[in-house]
Amino acid sequence: MDAQAWIDVTLAVLGGAIRVGTPFLFVSLGECLTEKSGRINLGLEGVLVLSAMAGFGGSYLSGSAWIGIVLAGCVGALLALLHGLLCSLDRVSDIATGIALMLFGSGLAFYLGKPLIQPQAPQIPAFALGGWSDSPAVQSALTINALFPLGVLLAVLLHIGLARTRWGLLVRMVGDSSDAARALGASVSGVRIAATTAGGFIAGLGGASLSLYYPGSWNEGLSSGQGLIAVALVIFARWRPLACLGAALLFGGAGALGPALQSVGVSGYYHLFNAVPYALTLLILLATCSPHRAIRGAPAELGATR
Repeated sequence: MDAQAWIDVTLAVLGGAIRVGTPFLFVSLGECLTEKSGRINLGLEGVLVLSAMAGFGGSYLSGSAWIGIVLAGCVGALLALLHGLLCSLDRVSDIATGIALMLFGSGLAFYLGKPLIQPQAPQIPAFALGGWSDSPAVQSALTINALFPLGVLLAVLLHIGLARTRWGLLVRMVGDSSDAARALGASVSGVRIAATTAGGFIAGLGGASLSLYYPGSWNEGLSSGQGLIAVALVIFARWRPLACLGAALLFGGAGALGPALQSVGVSGYYHLFNAVPYALTLLILLATCSPHRAIRGAPAELGATR
């Protein structure tokens, strides 16, 4: 490839990092908040798919993408609330419950979403920040999903909230030592249910971004495992909201690499490049797992037997 082709690929990857990374950002922030309270939610894949379907249906029926976005968040919160309530029962496994709700959410979305496969719904607006350039590549790279700035702001607010506010201290205390939280009179189950529900709402916004912006339609293969990848992404980010932003852009750029190369005529190994995000997930898990030490930054209660 010549120099111009490399520039076009770089711009395409940067633009794709934002487009593809926006759902990763919201789902990872939701899971980060949930895990900070000492609970893991593997059902986020079901949350993502069901909220994507609900957001598309809400936008299609109401004629407003923003109504679809709010509906997607609420549906994600409801499914996450169910997870939180079930996991608060005695001798109920977070992992098993999450897998069950992943299957339940996905199956419910596929069943209710069949009439939505063909119709078109109003899409999330975009900010065209590349109007100053005559280059189509620059204009495309700087066309920003309107939810992306909201995700950046949310990452900053979560970072400040978890570090400097009373509720953030309470969430972190419950995640690190439930006994200490109980000694101070805090409701461990209540805090975890609230954090899980709020995390589900945030993840639901990622589902809305999938069906109402990129790829911008509803179908049964929409998620491609992004909800499960988000769990590895949170580990990679060491449970830090601002690091989740960088990790989401990294995963988004990895997912955009194949289409970017195809846009300049490099069509060989296309499917191999599409596998980059999944290979990256495996590498992160291999690099961070160890039977001899805890992962730095991990809430202590995530490793507790319940």
